[in-house]
Amino acid sequence: MGTDTIERATDTVGAGLEARWRDILAVHARTMCEIDRVLHPHGLGASDFEVLDLLVADSPEDGAPCRVQNLAGRVHLSQSALSRLIGRLEKDGLATRSMCVEDRRGVWVTLTDKGRALHAEVLPLQRAALARMLDD
Repeated sequence: MGTDTIERATDTVGAGLEARWRDILAVHARTMCEIDRVLHPHGLGASDFEVLDLLVADSPEDGAPCRVQNLAGRVHLSQSALSRLIGRLEKDGLATRSMCVEDRRGVWVTLTDKGRALHAEVLPLQRAALARMLDD
């Protein structure tokens, strides 16, 4: 097989991968916009909901804290963006933050009763938006 043939084959494979990647990004963008749209009347965006959803999943018991570091690896936000988001949740009475006694660099975040109730209220809206956008 000549060098030109290999380069054309590589270009074809690369173009296919690039097209698939762009399709994935487009589906992600449309889905995030739809979730933002349905949650906006409730004062939440898609990223806000994602953090609330993770807090509910990680702390099924009322009042159980979660380390911010544990959230950071699971949401697609920078550390500073996550910190600002948690600050907004705290300001809105949906979560509280506290310092980790064992590790003064660590921060705990706890979902409030108000946060848990709002999550339960909007969960069906978020799941319906996912179904609309992701079901083929």
